[in-house]
Amino acid sequence: MLLRSLGSGVSGLKNFQTALDVIGNNISNVSTAGFKKGRVNFQDLFSEQTKGASAVGGNASSVNAVQVGLGSQASSIDNIVTDGTVNPTGNPYDLAIHGEGYFLVQDEDGNSYYTRAGDFKLNVNGELVNSQGMHVRVIQGGQNPNGNIDLTGYTEFSVAADGTVSAVGPGPNGTGDQNTVQNIGRIAIGTFSNPAGLEKVGDSLFRETTASGPANYGTEAQGTIQQGALEGSNVDLTNEMTGLIEAQRAYQANARTITTADQILQELVQLKR
Repeated sequence: MLLRSLGSGVSGLKNFQTALDVIGNNISNVSTAGFKKGRVNFQDLFSEQTKGASAVGGNASSVNAVQVGLGSQASSIDNIVTDGTVNPTGNPYDLAIHGEGYFLVQDEDGNSYYTRAGDFKLNVNGELVNSQGMHVRVIQGGQNPNGNIDLTGYTEFSVAADGTVSAVGPGPNGTGDQNTVQNIGRIAIGTFSNPAGLEKVGDSLFRETTASGPANYGTEAQGTIQQGALEGSNVDLTNEMTGLIEAQRAYQANARTITTADQILQELVQLKR
């Protein structure tokens, strides 16, 4: 009995330490653009059966099994992918998604990542990139991403709600005049069958996994793009502070379980004297 309660208490301490870590990370990213909060889920460990269930004949009731739980464990940490508040910035390079989609960005090695943080900018080559210098990908014909946004030679550009990028000017090849409007492509917005299964890799980036499924770049359920705005974090500070208090109290309760079991064990040791 004592060993079981000690083990249960230790597992509880570990689990609620994890919960405190997740909540602390959420709180620290309350102002991070495009951040998606995490949520830890728990499940019980296996139970020790000291007596099996039995059926009694006649009119007597059946006897249930005697099982003692052996603690709990963290089963998963989910990404909560609800939308954050969209705030206007007035910066034409800032983009926000209303809906389920994710921007596709690609590094110099061709590795693809997904993000809701639309705080983009131009690099020295006039290409639209994120804060890590990864290219924002567009679809230039077909259904799959196959190009970057090169704004060299353009005097202004705009992004429509469906992600279509238009720019005014002669362009990088100098083929148009100052008033020529050219279609650069449609910003690639990927959706996933299970976006909560995306893997966080830091810098507000996600990577697809077998749990998330592959990205779909069709137009269905992607959402719309708002230019000159940024999506904020979806962390609700009030809820996180409430969860922080609950996790702290649960941690303290599990610590008390361990100290109580230890005191009883000491009493048993004293019986020999």
